[in-house]
Order: sequence, then structure tokens, then C-alpha cells
Amino acid sequence: MKVFIKNMVCNRCISAVEKIFREADVPICSVKLGEVETETDIPVKKMQVLEESLVATGFERIKDSTQQLIDKIKNIIIIKISELDIDEDFLLSEFLSSKIHKDYSSLSKTFSQNENITLEQFFILHKIEKVKELLLYNEFTLTEIAGKLGYKSVQHLSSQFRNITGFTPTEFKKLKDHQRKTLDSF
Repeated sequence: MKVFIKNMVCNRCISAVEKIFREADVPICSVKLGEVETETDIPVKKMQVLEESLVATGFERIKDSTQQLIDKIKNIIIIKISELDIDEDFLLSEFLSSKIHKDYSSLSKTFSQNENITLEQFFILHKIEKVKELLLYNEFTLTEIAGKLGYKSVQHLSSQFRNITGFTPTEFKKLKDHQRKTLDSF
């Protein structure tokens, strides 16, 4: 049985969800972002306990197929950005269509109608959050960050960063409150 779970965005989330299922004594085959596959069907009462535990930990079971699709899209985007391997000629439309095997226009329409933000805006917001993270870690130069996240130039990254945050990357690094957002807050 597959159980779809909202707000899983990292490996710690996977560990937390595995623990919830173990504590509920539900044998699992696999756990990945947004999805748990169990060895058997889960009885109704046990599912209610799981759902309560998931909610208490900041997760939520997804029952609706549209919401499952949206969560899958979000997870794919988050993973792509976290890999820090986005080519300069990267096209979100082609990438998502190939990963989900659906027409991009229908994916985009479904996402926008349910999230009140376009896929492109979601992608850009997450890239900017990753830029903030990388700036704070101070591991890469702005030029390296631009290259890893598919920006054609440092100027393009800086311009987009300023449009979203109101600060240049340099000004952002000097702030005491770095105004970072969690990935599941979008």
C-alpha cells in the first residue's frame, strides 16, 4: 500500500516518518520524499493513529490525487535544486514533463490553481532560498553559486535575488536576521 505524505522535504523527514511508522508497528517496504510503501494494507484505526502522529510531527497524509501530484512536483523541484547541478539552459517545463510524464501545461495549470503561485515562481523562490543558504555557509563564491543554480550570470542572480528579498546578496550576508524560510512553507 502506498501512503502519500505532505511536507517531507529532506532526509531527516524520511527518518522521522520511518520512526512514526515503526512506532505504530506498520511494516514498510520503502520510504522516499512524499511517499511510504507498506508491506500490507493499513487497518482504519491504525491509519488514524498514523495520521495523528504525522500531523503532530508536522506532516500530513495526502488523500487527494491532485494534492499528491502537487507534492510530487514540489519534491522533484526541491531535489533538483538541492543537487546544485542546474545547467544554464535548464528548462523547468521539459524537466518536469520528463519526470512526471505529463504535459507541462496541465501540470502548470493544476499547480497554479491549487497553490496560488506559478511553477516558475515556486522554482525561483526555492532557488533564492538555496542561494541564501549557500551565502550563509560561505563555501562558494557568488559566481560558483550562479553556475550551480543555472543562472546565466552573477548579475542575473543578483537581480533576481534583489527582486525577491529586497537586498543584494552582499547586503543579505551582512544582515543579522537572514530571513530564511523553511522549504515546506511555500
